[in-house]
Amino acid sequence: MPTINASAALRRFRVLDLSRVRAGPTCVRILADFGADVIRIEPPPGVDPNEAMFAADRWGGDFQNLNRNKRSLTLNLKKPEGLRVFKRLVENADVVVENWRPDVKNRLGVDYESLREINPRIILASISGFGQTGPYAKRPGFDQIIQGMGGLMSVTGKPGQGPLRAGLAVADSSTGLYAAIGILTALLEREVSGVGQWVHASLLHSQIAMMDFQAARYLNDGDFPRQEGNDHPTSSPMGLFKASNGMFNLGASGEGNWKRLCEALDVAQWLKDPDFETEKLRVIHRERLTQLLQSKFETKPVGHWVELLNAAGVPAGPVYNVAEMFEDEQVRHLGVARTCDAWQGGQRTIVTQPITLGRTPADIARTAPGWGEHTDELLREVGCDETEIAHLHDAGVV
Repeated sequence: MPTINASAALRRFRVLDLSRVRAGPTCVRILADFGADVIRIEPPPGVDPNEAMFAADRWGGDFQNLNRNKRSLTLNLKKPEGLRVFKRLVENADVVVENWRPDVKNRLGVDYESLREINPRIILASISGFGQTGPYAKRPGFDQIIQGMGGLMSVTGKPGQGPLRAGLAVADSSTGLYAAIGILTALLEREVSGVGQWVHASLLHSQIAMMDFQAARYLNDGDFPRQEGNDHPTSSPMGLFKASNGMFNLGASGEGNWKRLCEALDVAQWLKDPDFETEKLRVIHRERLTQLLQSKFETKPVGHWVELLNAAGVPAGPVYNVAEMFEDEQVRHLGVARTCDAWQGGQRTIVTQPITLGRTPADIARTAPGWGEHTDELLREVGCDETEIAHLHDAGVV
């Protein structure tokens, strides 16, 4: 089959994807959706004892969502012939993405110094749990471990209930996004210098960066972030409120939103209340303010308050479960979910790219590939004849 190009934006780039599980595939998915020729390189079945984690359930929604728009080549890099094939691919590639422990690529001879000897323009993106160097460099890093070490669990949940993990893979997903930004920046820089470089991204650093204002509060103001439940640590009223038929979120931070909220609720007298005169005071007296608001909100349903407050310019929204989320009219309008024909028949529904380009948008040209589906095709592209291809199969290299 021809090269998969979902978009014209990155069509001129070839990416060799050695990554597994979530952070790496999240990074590469962005490049694939914007048209890069992505080759997913994975061991033949039975070679990796952990293959069930990243490759076995190829029909599952998670794998399909992470690995669309890619071609698949099986290649055993522990065999010299497999490594030779990989290096032939590197000759004409632009990017290699891997998320092994830092010592693995050195042992295999596919570290940055080795790759740039083959192709000085190559960009190697290395994703790890803790970084490429340092005392924890060789530690395995899973998302929940990093959520704990990166501070997120300490500020998630209700006060006094103990650490709580977030309900999604924040460290993995954010690292994938940061790595993609690093790759795209390196590709732009290469247009000036003519040479590639080594891009690093770690789950630990990414998670701490995602702490953002919480980390900045501590570093600069000595303000120690704690669990606040559904309340915002520095703004009020901002949080979760109960209507007559369910819950909704209110975001009335800042003086403008506060004034509009009071006007919409017909409680102009609150604007003169000394406890609520400033945002800082509204945080200090949050409990009293919440009780006053709650007595208002319990009288009417969620839909009433969401419509009234948004009409007044005050941010408010319902709290959906996942099914309700996909049924929302704005979510449907944005085309967040798209159903595609799958390689083995049937269909899979995929979450689309949240980035919109007006002229060269991302697309989903194909669902995730079968295991090694494009192996022979890709071997021919690097110059292997039919005899050599047969030998590589017989030797368990592919």
